[in-house]
Amino acid sequence: MKVLQIAGLAPDLQRDLSQLCDLSVLNKQDNREHFLATRGAEFEVVVTNGGKGCSAELMRQLPNLRIILGWGVGYDKVDLAEATRRGIRVANTPDVLNECVADMAIAMILCQARRLLVSSRALAAGDWAAKGTTPLGSKVSGKRLGIVGLGRIGLETAKRAAAFNMDIRYHNRRPRSDVDYPYEASLEALARWCDYLVLLCPGGPETDGLISAGVLRALGPESVLVNIARGSVVDESALVSALLQGELGGAALDVFANEPNFPEELLDLPNVVMFPHIGSATFETREAMSQLVLDNLKAYLAHDELLTPVN
Repeated sequence: MKVLQIAGLAPDLQRDLSQLCDLSVLNKQDNREHFLATRGAEFEVVVTNGGKGCSAELMRQLPNLRIILGWGVGYDKVDLAEATRRGIRVANTPDVLNECVADMAIAMILCQARRLLVSSRALAAGDWAAKGTTPLGSKVSGKRLGIVGLGRIGLETAKRAAAFNMDIRYHNRRPRSDVDYPYEASLEALARWCDYLVLLCPGGPETDGLISAGVLRALGPESVLVNIARGSVVDESALVSALLQGELGGAALDVFANEPNFPEELLDLPNVVMFPHIGSATFETREAMSQLVLDNLKAYLAHDELLTPVN
């Protein structure tokens, strides 16, 4: 089986794929277009990640493509409509990262609220010894948490927030019948109500720019936006403007609109913390994600099946 890797993967996964199949890495080719033109028809399987996905254009250059395996839960950058039209099956790695992403969501809230990075920099600069004071933060326990996207990760995040006695409400496309958390049909109403608005919804056309300037205005100068979903979910220019103008209380960001680029003008703001898309970045979770990619490939090779199909 000839497999084409089109995005960065964990080194262990790349090694294991090389042992399991005939693996080619697209970014190692001297001339990408020549490689695809002359060898694109050889590949039946593509392995990618959530940030890279797989475009319709690339699919057209792989005429015998049958399977797209994603290392990550997000598949918004896979042209799912084109894949489905062509009978190309797509798989991702859901569930195995729920707990670690939820952990990170809570960690981001705590880091922003307690001004942990500001305090750490103050210590390193000698301010503690010289001034005898440290920056004050905000209490998290008992605050109001709005969750946008109460899916698997959203439920894990709510469970952790409940341990902080946070008051929890959520916004989905539709209410859930299996939870007791109050549902808020209006995203702006949820923003006006909460102290922290955490984004855990999928990316893609349906949520592109969901957090608009209007939603940010509803959050206002006392509340904080926490984004661990996708950068595309937020109108990033409106977010930067709101933060620089003091119209938003703060932000904790793990994802951005044009990664690995990020709004550098926010770096020095004491009410903003930013991280390089590390929601699932633990040894345990990345190992589980890699194993699920391998298991999907093995299931396809043995039984023409996928364990975690998307379409």
